[in-house]
Amino acid sequence: MKYLNTLSRIFKSRELRKKILFTALIFFIFRLFAHVPVPGVDIVALKHLFASSQLLSLLDIFSGGTLANFSVMSLGLNPYINASIIIQLLQLVFPKLEELAKEGEAGREKINQYTRYLAVPLTVMQAFGMYILLKNSQIITTVTPLTLLSMIATMTAGTIFLMWLGELISEKGIGNGISMVIFAGIVGRFPVSIAQTASVFDPSQIRNVFIFVAMALLVIVSIVFVTEAKRPIPVNYSRRSLASPKDSSNYIPLRVNQAGVIPIIFAVSLILLPTTFARFFEQSPNVFIANLAQNIQRLFKPDDYLYNITYFLLVVVFTYFYTTVAFNTKQLSEMLMKQGGFIPGIRPGTATKKYLDFISFRITLFGAIFLGLIAILPSIGQKLTGIQTLIIGGTGLLIIVSVVLETAKQIESQLVTKDYDSFLKRR
Repeated sequence: MKYLNTLSRIFKSRELRKKILFTALIFFIFRLFAHVPVPGVDIVALKHLFASSQLLSLLDIFSGGTLANFSVMSLGLNPYINASIIIQLLQLVFPKLEELAKEGEAGREKINQYTRYLAVPLTVMQAFGMYILLKNSQIITTVTPLTLLSMIATMTAGTIFLMWLGELISEKGIGNGISMVIFAGIVGRFPVSIAQTASVFDPSQIRNVFIFVAMALLVIVSIVFVTEAKRPIPVNYSRRSLASPKDSSNYIPLRVNQAGVIPIIFAVSLILLPTTFARFFEQSPNVFIANLAQNIQRLFKPDDYLYNITYFLLVVVFTYFYTTVAFNTKQLSEMLMKQGGFIPGIRPGTATKKYLDFISFRITLFGAIFLGLIAILPSIGQKLTGIQTLIIGGTGLLIIVSVVLETAKQIESQLVTKDYDSFLKRR
């Protein structure tokens, strides 16, 4: 009954209703363009290639099915994500970029603009690389320079258009635009994945299906638990007020998983690079290069130990990296000192920063290990159940649940704001 009442309040709010309908419209446009293929490609042969490769299937999942269709949005948001990684790494190298990131909304807007600029050449490079991949796989046989140019231009325009759709959601819709687009792509793949599982279902594997469902439910519950888990750090303020003669108290809610799904998205973009580049050179006339490319593909198969260990470590590293960028303990300790706040038993300033670093390191360690296990869960589940479609399980569920939770919080916040506005108007 509570949920029905919440839904009723959502659709009674004209502004919230418009945002939800606008987001749904963007989703429809995205899924429509996801089935508009780039001309000059044998789609049947392409889908057969993707079905025979776990690596390409994983790429297709993160593109929302646009890659197997070789649609105008076939590269998805991968170039934009790679550009974001590069820009964030450059902030550690160039102090001017770091200062720009601290300049509030205006600085963040400039950083986003630089990210968009960098995404364009990266998209062109990945589009050309995709052409080489398809040519080596005999999907594309003869292409004229004009056809190649139009193919690269079409794929680049599709990625830029997808970036624009994501920004429209952030500006006029509900939730974070980029996350919502990735969410829509993964959800759009679920019916296809379920149909594939049903088509090859063997009644003798009913036990494995129950294990699959139990693992999925366990993952969902654990994701909700870890996402919502917080470590409150008490903060006292020595300034007295007439309303409260005693020292006022507050808390810093330090989240266990402060990085969200960003580390996994970053790690996926990097872990796929060696094998992706290796596929470009597997047909090289140079024997040494061809053998090297084949060895790299063999070592970095999604079900191989080296792939999963590297994937796990990348997720852990990116979790710490992103948490360090998002949770600036030095800036927080300085702000507390200026406002007259202090953590009980800890001196303000440098001691507060060291304490926050210590607490953040321990909490992030748990969150990083959890994200790493979620990332490699598909390989674990596939070995236990033999169900290949479980490859979308861990990471896909993490993104879906995290986006749903964040969007629900944003909707709830807007409903509370609307209630306050209505109360003030009545007064």
